[in-house]
Amino acid sequence: MIDAAGLRVIRAIADHGSFTAAALHLGYSQPAISQMVKRLEQRLGTVLVERVGRSVRLTEAGEVLAEAAVPVMAALTKAEDDVAAIAGLRIGRVRLMAFPSSSVALVPRALAQVRREHPGVQVSFTEAEPPEAIAALRAGDCDLGVVFSYPGSPVARGEDLDDFVVHHLLTERVGVALPTTHPLAEADVVDLADLSDADWIAGCPRCRGHLLQATADVGYQPRLSFETEDYVAVQGFVAVGLGVALIPDLIRQATRNDDVVVRPLKQATVREIHVVTTDDLSQVPAIAATLSALKTNAAAL
Repeated sequence: MIDAAGLRVIRAIADHGSFTAAALHLGYSQPAISQMVKRLEQRLGTVLVERVGRSVRLTEAGEVLAEAAVPVMAALTKAEDDVAAIAGLRIGRVRLMAFPSSSVALVPRALAQVRREHPGVQVSFTEAEPPEAIAALRAGDCDLGVVFSYPGSPVARGEDLDDFVVHHLLTERVGVALPTTHPLAEADVVDLADLSDADWIAGCPRCRGHLLQATADVGYQPRLSFETEDYVAVQGFVAVGLGVALIPDLIRQATRNDDVVVRPLKQATVREIHVVTTDDLSQVPAIAATLSALKTNAAAL
């Protein structure tokens, strides 16, 4: 008979390469790990771990067991989280991925709310562009993905989102960042067509695609002189006259450069921000609380 503890031990040995490292990872003693492996081998009637000098490696049977442990442990972890959450959100774990510029204002405010209201809920945060966040959700490596899209651009290019639930968080305007010395810096509204001779600072691949489409709509291909996904750096480049750039409202609200002005575009354009999860995950109370905090703070912004 295979028990959950035995599965965790075999998986830990597969991941960490030795009894000692597995023991350290699981918080057991090394002799305890040896005994658990020996007991599991006796129950199954076959060798699972082969000793090679001072190291160990899994036998074919051990590798099969280690592979089978992944979905079983994931199911057990979810069950543990659900039970704990039912007890009043005293504990819980949420894995959040979000695109970098959302971590300037939206994500920190939401996580601060979760901490205030549910101090036992632990939210881990990793920056990731939308395609990486969607891939992580599909692989079971995160619970919530904050992503963005532009008009005419799907939330996930080339991805089937039938297995996911997409919650709209907010719509933000996109303006053009100009140095204060630019001839159009005092304009109430800027026509993209008037920037056909400008050097441009491009952002992430999705943002760059949006820039190319917007300029193509007014009849030209922009001269992309610099590329960076860091909006603070983007404004630094703009400030010293190296180019112009498209900047969403959230960024401009949270990070300012006194040598940069952001003007509305005649070709009004927006960026949509969403949070993606699955129907099952959204019913886990700790995840639902984090989703609610994201929606609340998006509305405030």
